[in-house]
Amino acid sequence: MKRISRAQWREILQSPVTWHVAGVVLLAIVVVVLGVRLGMDWSATDTDSTNTLASKQMELKALEMETSSLRGLDKRVAKSRNEIKDFYDRRIPANYSSIATRLGELAVSSGVQLSRVQYAQGPPGTDLTEITMDAGISGAYPQIMHFVNGLERDPNFFVIRALALTGQQGGLVNLRLRMSTWLRPAAAASSGLPEAKGDAGNATEPAGREGK
Repeated sequence: MKRISRAQWREILQSPVTWHVAGVVLLAIVVVVLGVRLGMDWSATDTDSTNTLASKQMELKALEMETSSLRGLDKRVAKSRNEIKDFYDRRIPANYSSIATRLGELAVSSGVQLSRVQYAQGPPGTDLTEITMDAGISGAYPQIMHFVNGLERDPNFFVIRALALTGQQGGLVNLRLRMSTWLRPAAAASSGLPEAKGDAGNATEPAGREGK
């Protein structure tokens, strides 16, 4: 192998071609380094973006699950209001007279005898006012059961609060019956009924208006 002299090395190093080749090699190294760095940064950015997207998707899914029960809430509220209005129209008596009339009709149809029916009203409510009735009822046991069943199934909304035995003679049974219904505030205000003493639902002796 031929040995290159020092003068030849100096000539090679001073040659423009040598510096051109060196510059190309250096530039290629820089390009490779920058390419590797760009690839690493791109990979890290892509991973972070993927993780962020997955996190946002999970948050969105959780939010959808939390709010699923609220979907169609406006329609359910409107439906509930219509159902309440329909219940009031069908089941709430129009006035005090219709309550007394209906009790008399049930007594006649079942064959029982009502006595000392007293009416009283609770505190006025926003939508309804409770009307309590305290009455004596006498008749055969099947007749009384027929009357009670009639109250529970009547189109007017009656709630039986208490039913207590007060006496029995032969085949006749004497009971004390306490029950409630409701009127709209305007109808209750014009009924002339006194306010029940204490809790309307648990009053033992409501000072009330005696029915016929």
